[in-house]
Parts: sequence; C-alpha cells; structure tokens
Amino acid sequence: MTLDLTPLHPRFGVEVKDFDLRGMTPERFAPVRAAFEEHSVLLFRNQSFEAEDHLTLARLFGPIEDRNADERPKGEAFKIPEVSNVREDGTVTQEMDLHTLNLKANMLWHCDSTFLPVPALTNILVARVVTAAGGATELASTRAGWADMPEELKAQIRGRGVTHRYSHSRAKISPELAQLPMFHKWPDQLWRAVWTNPVNGREALYLASHACAVTGLDDEAAEKLIESLLDYVTQPRYVLSHTWNVGDVLVWDQRAVLHRATPWNYDEPRKLTSICTSVTDADGLPEMKVSA
Repeated sequence: MTLDLTPLHPRFGVEVKDFDLRGMTPERFAPVRAAFEEHSVLLFRNQSFEAEDHLTLARLFGPIEDRNADERPKGEAFKIPEVSNVREDGTVTQEMDLHTLNLKANMLWHCDSTFLPVPALTNILVARVVTAAGGATELASTRAGWADMPEELKAQIRGRGVTHRYSHSRAKISPELAQLPMFHKWPDQLWRAVWTNPVNGREALYLASHACAVTGLDDEAAEKLIESLLDYVTQPRYVLSHTWNVGDVLVWDQRAVLHRATPWNYDEPRKLTSICTSVTDADGLPEMKVSA
C-alpha cells in the first residue's frame, strides 16, 4: 500500500490523505508505521474515529500507557484519557482551577511521559470538541533541531543523562499544583539526552519541561543548558502548528518531537481524546538507559 502524503513542514510532518483509520490491521498499519519513522508527525483528517478504533490503532504502535492502573478498581476497564476543560456535567473549569492550570502546564514544550519508568513512543490525539479560536497544538522537531545545532552546543549535552520529574513541570505553573499526589507517583527518571532511532539511525534531542537535572552539572548550569537546548530546537523554523477540526487525528513520535498546546478562551469547551503508547526495546529503550 502506498500512502498519499502531503508535507506539513519542510523538515518533518505529513498529512496522510484519504486514509480511513477504522478497522486497522497489521497489513494496513505497516506503511503508516514506516511514515511515522520517517516523518515523525502524521495528520489524518475527517476521521469517524470511535473509541475502539482509537484503541486498535494504539495497540499496533505498542503497549497502551495506563497511568491510573494502580488506582482503578479491580475489573474496571481502561478509559481513554481526555485532554479537556469540560466537567462531567458539561460545564467548563475556570481559568485558575487546578485542573485548568494542569492544562496550562501542557503549554510548556514537552514530550509525554519522560517521568515514567517506560516513556511514551507516541501520542494519538483525536479532536472531539474544538474552540472557535486558539487551542492549537504546536510541534517542534528535535531531530531537525539537533541536526542543525552548532557542535559547541551539542558537545555540552552529548553523552550526558537528564533527570525527569513530573512535578518539576507543574511547579513552573503553580506550586500548589505541583504538590498534588498525582505528580509524585513515580521516582525521578534518568534518560540519555539524545535518542537514536533504531530504524534509520537518526538522532534527536530528548528533553522536556520535566527535565530538572543533567549529570555532571550543578543545578544552575543544568537549568541554563536545558533552557539553551530547548530554545534552539523550538525556533520557528523547526515548529509546525496544527489548528484542530473535529475528526482530526494527530500522531507524533515522542522520541523526536516536542509539543505544546496554545491558549484559548477558557469559557469555551475543548476536548481531545489521547492515548499514549509506550516504547519497547525495538524502539531504542535499552540504549536510553543510563548505567549507574
């Protein structure tokens, strides 16, 4: 099967045209996975994408990430997470509610789940309710940014490990938010700063808003270096912005792409459903672990 691909950005990202994601099979998935490895970001428009379709596609990428497995009553099924300001009664959370503040933390450049013992390979995000303006998702290619980065800057991080902590990113938004138990469920995780794609050998900087320390550097030096690296790879020439329409499905490679949300009128409802899948050994996980 040959996919009809249209570039979204000169360096990364493609729209896959006229492709129905319902009823995915391993055979139909193979070219999708190949495009994912090559282009890092895939956009599918106008999908009639139900929960079971979402789950089927996610399982083809890898194990489904379940952050609430330890909290769910025995026998209760996994529920697809929502990125939303909509309460169960249909009202929306206020701008300074802790829930909304947590959504604002997603407006920091990050890749998902770097704070977990097994980080995310991809996020499959589906637009369910969109706003009249704002609420876009921006993506930055850390593969392209790393390829262009001056060697002097690369040399400061190459070979080092980076510590990731969930509460670290939330503290940038609100100290009260960062104190919630959900942001302290996992110990700090230490990953190499550069992820090499095992399929094509391409390197990408692996950082996130959760990054809080760098091996061999004191706190001040680490903070400055992390900021400099993120500033470089999130320059406009490495960024694409996606404005959502209902039925859009966006898939990206967490090993090679940072993302963030953009603000919207918080009186308006916004709902995306999101499934992250976890990396496996085949995705380069063993090489990312830092020996003690």
